Amino acid sequence: MKKSKIRVLIVDDSAVVRRTLEEVLNSDPEIEVIATAGDPFIAADRIRHEVPDVITLDVEMPRMDGVTFLHKIMTQHPIPVVICSSLTEAGSETAMRAIEYGAIEIIQKPKLGTRQFLEESKVRICDAIKAAAQTKTKLRRLSVEQRTISPKLTADAIIAKANFNSEAMLKTTEKVVVVGASTGGTEALSDFLQAMPLDSPGIVIVQHMPENFTRAFANRLDGICRISVKEAENNDTVIRGRALIAPGNRHLLLKRSGARYYVELKDGPLVSRHRPSVDVLFRSTARYAGKNAVGVIMTGMGDDGAKGMLEMKEAGAGTIAQDEESCVVFGMPKKAIELDAIDRVLPLKAIAGAVMREDSHG
Repeated sequence: MKKSKIRVLIVDDSAVVRRTLEEVLNSDPEIEVIATAGDPFIAADRIRHEVPDVITLDVEMPRMDGVTFLHKIMTQHPIPVVICSSLTEAGSETAMRAIEYGAIEIIQKPKLGTRQFLEESKVRICDAIKAAAQTKTKLRRLSVEQRTISPKLTADAIIAKANFNSEAMLKTTEKVVVVGASTGGTEALSDFLQAMPLDSPGIVIVQHMPENFTRAFANRLDGICRISVKEAENNDTVIRGRALIAPGNRHLLLKRSGARYYVELKDGPLVSRHRPSVDVLFRSTARYAGKNAVGVIMTGMGDDGAKGMLEMKEAGAGTIAQDEESCVVFGMPKKAIELDAIDRVLPLKAIAGAVMREDSHG
């Protein structure tokens, strides 16, 4: 069967950028630009006629800024979006807000020499479009689902499945909480972590986020939460009153030495099409923490974390999923629920309290 092309809508107020980006994307045999738009209102009209697989979106535009338009897209009609803007330096407020609203990838254009940059960055831009196209949304069409894509690796690529008669059964009194999230997860994690008290159990988080953004995200949370929050570094100890967030583009595993939990960062292939992968964190937690763990899966597209959550449940861990109503996208929790990997489905506001009750019953 002939492979379907990835259909892209370009939204940028610069005619030069629209033309250059169209040439760059159309030069890839797997990508087809179906339309361009000079502002979000024109883009909305284009989408009414034909829904693209991916949107490239500038931030600074007339009539409506790109971040506001992104928010409208992700709450009303989720379509994978790649931000391509000169206003999205790593760690900037604009970049963080774009990630919070669900941008799949951010490509920072230079303020000068944009055409040359776009031409020289062809491979990166086309790869970002292809990665975004692999992100499942509520509105994917059959023709898109049938597209041939690269093999989807499981957590086996990083860590072997647990033998529940070995490491996981070692006794310890400490609980550890592991959390996975994707689209909409930055806001969900902010609400969850702000609700956690100073004596909360140690928390380890995988949030799908590009490289260089996780540190700014962690620092921002550290400033508004009672517990401390930091981007995880190799061998960081998991301690009470602290949350560790996996750095972008590195897998994060929970490990154990005696009664001490710590984290290990690993390179390696994409797992469930992500790095970091929630499945990798959850599998390592099943192996090394077993029934001493509590797993939480939050809003996000796709199915990363569902299989790992089932392994955690089989190892005796408590498992919680965010409910559909409070999710931006009910993809990851839904898949975990369908696998019968979840003990309780709760609204976002109730998750912190449930985790603390698990800790007190420890």
